[in-house]
Amino acid sequence: MDHFNYRNGHLYAEDVSVAEIAASVGTPFYVYSTATLVRHFKLFDDALDGLDHCICYAMKAASNQAILKTLGNLGAGMDVVSGGEYRRAISAGIPSEKIVFSGVGKTLEEIKLVLQNGIRQFNVESESELKHISSVASSMNTLAPIAIRINPDVDAQTHEKIATGKAENKFGIPLSRARDVYADAAKMPGIDIVGIDLHIGSQLTNLEPFEKAYQKLADLTQILKQDGHKITRLDLGGGLGIPYGSEQSAPPLPLEYGKMVKKVLGHLDCEIEIEPGRLIVGNAGILVSSVLCIKSGENRNFAILDAAMNDLIRPAMYEAYHDIVPIEQQNASRAEKVYDVVGPVCETGDTFAKERRMNELFENDLVAFRSAGAYGAVMSSEYNTRPLIPEVMVNKDRFSIIRKRPSYTEIIDRDIIPEWLK
Repeated sequence: MDHFNYRNGHLYAEDVSVAEIAASVGTPFYVYSTATLVRHFKLFDDALDGLDHCICYAMKAASNQAILKTLGNLGAGMDVVSGGEYRRAISAGIPSEKIVFSGVGKTLEEIKLVLQNGIRQFNVESESELKHISSVASSMNTLAPIAIRINPDVDAQTHEKIATGKAENKFGIPLSRARDVYADAAKMPGIDIVGIDLHIGSQLTNLEPFEKAYQKLADLTQILKQDGHKITRLDLGGGLGIPYGSEQSAPPLPLEYGKMVKKVLGHLDCEIEIEPGRLIVGNAGILVSSVLCIKSGENRNFAILDAAMNDLIRPAMYEAYHDIVPIEQQNASRAEKVYDVVGPVCETGDTFAKERRMNELFENDLVAFRSAGAYGAVMSSEYNTRPLIPEVMVNKDRFSIIRKRPSYTEIIDRDIIPEWLK
């Protein structure tokens, strides 16, 4: 459920007309619903009620500080994957003791930064990284709290580019090596073992892969406790999918996920950490765009928008599906036509949808890409010297720009021409 609905034939974001935002901000732009963010966070919090738990939002899904602040005010922690994301979380007022640092390639500078300012835990991806953290922490006369990420070799049954829990993926330590690596970690200076971590992928649409992985995690937890390790936290990652409009069946609800977690892991007397990103923010955002022109080709019709792959790269990168709907509901009464919906970037890959059956479009029509809150604005670029598009947040009957569109001068002036060319 989201809070983007039609009223009297016009699409609204909560209590604000999307057309009104478009007139004020200009297209294209992203708009997020505060009410949807709050609702989705609370769904997860309620689903884990009865378990000691911490929800650390995976901010790689959408990292605008207004989103982080909204979730932080609800009690969310953050899952970060870079020093830059760590700085963003701190700037948004997230306590350092509620920040988890994940990712396969932490630099020595990032490790030092985090240890200086505080961290809930490092999710360690490799034996090499473990040694780096130990070295930095011991040189600073401090302890680094760590959980080691285990690769359970479970097929997440998702897109190959967002699967992370199979043996051939770059993430984590093989389950077969876990006892040896934990034994080595226990001997290292500067290391404080606090738990175990895993994450098998993104956009999972059934619970079976989760349950398989979590059962392996439960077995490992008991083994490591018997070996004398302090295992007080189980970090389950994220990955629960959202409906984009093309799935044959709806993904499981957080409540169903929570019941499964309690069944498989509830007896282990460990705090449960989860790191949802997409499910919290995905349906909380839409991308709004204008139709620049309609072009008839040899065998198909093209609807060319002012948004492009640099604004929303998911269709080009993942063959991702997004529902595309008119801002004015009256347009839905038009006869249906079939379009390739594309952007103006000079790439054939700048295609949002192929042979999409839609109500007829005309120049200057406004359309919205639903479920564009996750991996939308955060993955955007200035390719073709196209300015990053605005992000807008709505709260009931108010809206505010939370990232402005830069001017061309601001973009171009970032370049530095060497002295020998002047």
